[in-house]
Amino acid sequence: MFLAIRELVFAKGRFVLMGSVVSLIALLMVLLSGLSVGLVNDGVSGLQRMPVTSFAFQDDVSKDSAFSRSVVDTTAVEDWKDQPGVQEAAPFGNVLVNAESTNGAEIDLALFGIEVDSFLAPEVAEGHGLTGEPDEVVLSSTAADEGVSVGDVLVIEPMGAELTVVGIMEEQNTFGHVDVGYLPLASWQEISSGAGIGEEVPERVYDEITAVAVKGGDDLDLTAGDKAAGTTSMTLEESFGASPGYSAETSTLSLIQGFLYAISALVVGAFFTVLTIQRKQEIAVMRAMGAGTGYLLRDSLFQSMLLLVVSVAVGVGLGLAAGAGLSGTAMPFALEAAPITLASVLLVLLGMLGAGIAVLRITKVDPLTALGGNR
Repeated sequence: MFLAIRELVFAKGRFVLMGSVVSLIALLMVLLSGLSVGLVNDGVSGLQRMPVTSFAFQDDVSKDSAFSRSVVDTTAVEDWKDQPGVQEAAPFGNVLVNAESTNGAEIDLALFGIEVDSFLAPEVAEGHGLTGEPDEVVLSSTAADEGVSVGDVLVIEPMGAELTVVGIMEEQNTFGHVDVGYLPLASWQEISSGAGIGEEVPERVYDEITAVAVKGGDDLDLTAGDKAAGTTSMTLEESFGASPGYSAETSTLSLIQGFLYAISALVVGAFFTVLTIQRKQEIAVMRAMGAGTGYLLRDSLFQSMLLLVVSVAVGVGLGLAAGAGLSGTAMPFALEAAPITLASVLLVLLGMLGAGIAVLRITKVDPLTALGGNR
């Protein structure tokens, strides 16, 4: 690999320029990865942290808006409990509301209505969990960052229902980019009907929920359960797409990342194509001196790999430094090792693919060129 390293040393300018471009692409990939993870956390972390295998929604409901459109009768809960493979099943309600605390903090909430003794009951890091009092609510930790604390009273607008914050969960729990609040199912049913807590409502209100939350084993048959209960099921991961804006955000970022991968391969390939053309005479001399095609290909690919690995490492380092400054801000941004590692590996592999296609020109270099055979 002497030739590859020697050329990297003596042609520092062109390789630094190329490496800078790759580093900037890697930097952008890290930032996009952090933004993607942050948006997912901000959109569905409340669902991700639920001990649920699947949700059973209203039959034939639109799957991209199931949480906001589904209405299921509570009898479906018992139907699901009787199904083979179902470990637990519980009613679940969801509604988005606006609220204001008594200290003046305004907050948007995704209210999750649950039975307080069910497997859906959240654990708290501060205060205590739901005890069954109708005006209790347990909030996400991110709500505390907006000025809400244990003991505060939240006024739900416009009906004026009041909820007392009794607990704060340890981690971020958000849905559709707003904080999650757990409250007793009956209170959720009254609020979602547009009434205040404890106010008189039609009896049917207490028979309606958003979905049945199901926890099951490997032998859980969603199709059979839907047939018995008259519902439409989605696994927990599939239900993420029913969160507001989730599918549009993730598909947009995935498209941008895909274009960046393609751009990386094209940029690296174009660079080594030009470099190979410029080195045509030197390669011809080496061929005339007995250097084999395999040696020259290995030499060029090693050079490409060294450039890519170093450049990507520099870009990732810069991206992590920039991401550390963005984490904890109002921007939904979170760094995770797995997506960053995957992005780095893909950048190197696609860059190597582009470089490999470019250096195939070496096999066509005629040794007679070095001896003036083309004149």
